[in-house]
Amino acid sequence: MAAPEEPVVATVIAARDGDQRALDELVSGYLPLVYNIVGHALGGHADTDDVVQETMLRAVHGLPSLRDPAGFRSWLVVIAMNQIRLRHRERQRTPIAGEVPHDVADPGADFVDLTIMRLQLSGQRREVVAATRWLSEDERELLSLWWLEAAGRLTRTEVATALDLTPQHTAVRVQRVKAQLDAARIVVRALERTPRCPDLADMVAEWDGEPSALWRKRIARHSRECVRCERCGHDLASVEGLLARLPLVPLPFTLDPALFAGAAGQVWGTADPSTVAGMSHLGGADPSTLTGVSHLGATSPVSTSATSGKFSLLLEGALVKPVAAAAAAVLALGVAVAVIPSGEEPVARAIPITTTAPPTTTTSAPPSSSAPSSTPSSTPPTTTVQPAPPAVPVTKSVKKGVSTWKFDGVGKALTDVRAGWYYNWAATPDGIATPPNVEFVPMIWGTKFTDDATLAKAKASGKVLLGFNEPDFPEQANMTPEQALDLWPKLQATGLRLGSPAVAHSGDKAGGWLDRFMTGAAQRGLRVDFIAVHWYGADFSDAAVGHLKNYLSAVHARYGKPIWLTEYALIDFSGGAARFPTQEQLAAFAKNSSAMMEGLPYVERYAWFALPDENKPGTGLYKAGGTPNQAGEAYRAAG
Repeated sequence: MAAPEEPVVATVIAARDGDQRALDELVSGYLPLVYNIVGHALGGHADTDDVVQETMLRAVHGLPSLRDPAGFRSWLVVIAMNQIRLRHRERQRTPIAGEVPHDVADPGADFVDLTIMRLQLSGQRREVVAATRWLSEDERELLSLWWLEAAGRLTRTEVATALDLTPQHTAVRVQRVKAQLDAARIVVRALERTPRCPDLADMVAEWDGEPSALWRKRIARHSRECVRCERCGHDLASVEGLLARLPLVPLPFTLDPALFAGAAGQVWGTADPSTVAGMSHLGGADPSTLTGVSHLGATSPVSTSATSGKFSLLLEGALVKPVAAAAAAVLALGVAVAVIPSGEEPVARAIPITTTAPPTTTTSAPPSSSAPSSTPSSTPPTTTVQPAPPAVPVTKSVKKGVSTWKFDGVGKALTDVRAGWYYNWAATPDGIATPPNVEFVPMIWGTKFTDDATLAKAKASGKVLLGFNEPDFPEQANMTPEQALDLWPKLQATGLRLGSPAVAHSGDKAGGWLDRFMTGAAQRGLRVDFIAVHWYGADFSDAAVGHLKNYLSAVHARYGKPIWLTEYALIDFSGGAARFPTQEQLAAFAKNSSAMMEGLPYVERYAWFALPDENKPGTGLYKAGGTPNQAGEAYRAAG
């Protein structure tokens, strides 16, 4: 099925000037695009048609005020994304009491089923579409845009604009969603195998049958560890290639283009800027009449208040440090990395950028992009500064560390790499046998791990405590500085030496997430003993060491505290897809960066990302069985 032709700029101009025929063509041409964005983002929720209609009506009403006709498509996509986020927010705000509301996904109109049926999909293309059910709301939002980019219907710039991100940051986000989608493809395969693996059948006996991020992680972990199910991850075709060959899903009969075009006659020449949802810099109404975040389009104040969306928290008006293996954005000089909270080690090795986080404890592991509770159950304020425990003298052997998850040979690798410490994004080693003379450092990953039992386990597991993991990133701890500050006294009460939340990016920026947290901590009299940051470099040359040093120096200059670099390596996302260094480049960087940080007195510790290699391209150091690769040998000899 060929993609429908979209109207040219001349059509947009004519429609803006009141040509009804041009307006009909404009609406008919772009309605399929909007329907596919909304449908994929909402996963077939019953509100899909309503959101599409609201998006198109807002575009029609705002068209007379559009100043840049060439930016119409970008403007329209931003309106659609705002309406999607607004619908998510409204659903979250609506209390559920009494009977379960009927306003839920309609199995008969599920967008996944409709896509498979209308496009007559089979094989791996069907698996890809089915796997989207296992993504979170944030992941589906991004996928809805990237899907159309892969199919040639949107540009990367338009996707980035709709997300209110830089193109480089968008590339990182796309890589993460691709990895999560590959993990979900493995889950789909494992569940569809006939006969089903007996161990898997036992594990999912308590599952309610509704796809969720938590069950995706559990099933994916089983698939990696089970001899029967391990083959489900083999021969996964490139998801880009699969999506690129998928046409748009045809419109349902309920969406009549004439409905939207006909509405224009009522407002032509009388468009009120307050009804326009769009981006002022792309030609929307007077910015002073818009509510919303930065240049993201606002929703009409006539009907609802604007929604800023989670993505507006990521940049805070400045370019960000890139993230790798799963995280934030790319600058010319470097990247910062996030770890996907899976409750286990990475999944979807076909695209090696996912990582791991807290293993399952007595507290449920968080979904990969679950939003934190806006009102934590226990947020005791404090104005008393608790004295920090005496700092352990830093020695050369203590500085060098690694981040890791459990894999075959992890104990041997931890001994062989000659690291003084390690962590696994969790409160306990969770089955990793800690070798003698290697220190385990616990972490309180996010909101769901601030219960008393988990904090007690962390206190019993180490002498130093790492704070929240990338709270500035939706797929990670996903907390505002204020939410983190409210929960901080619980971490402080452990009495352990305490590191700041490890931000994904912009740790050196005034007004950034970390800067706001540290300002709030000072105002509340809270204790932060050292600063934790992440960094990944996009420059694979010898200059990368200097770039890293400059970032660490800037962070130290801003806060004047010791620094722990808890994740770092080299990955470049600037080209839209993850590009990894050669083993020679990685080995040289491991050697020289370690030597540099050993010489910086304010760098107390650093940890390479990550210890396991698992025979896949990336930045890992040790293969299964505990054998180092070339980079592993270099890191072993460093420090």
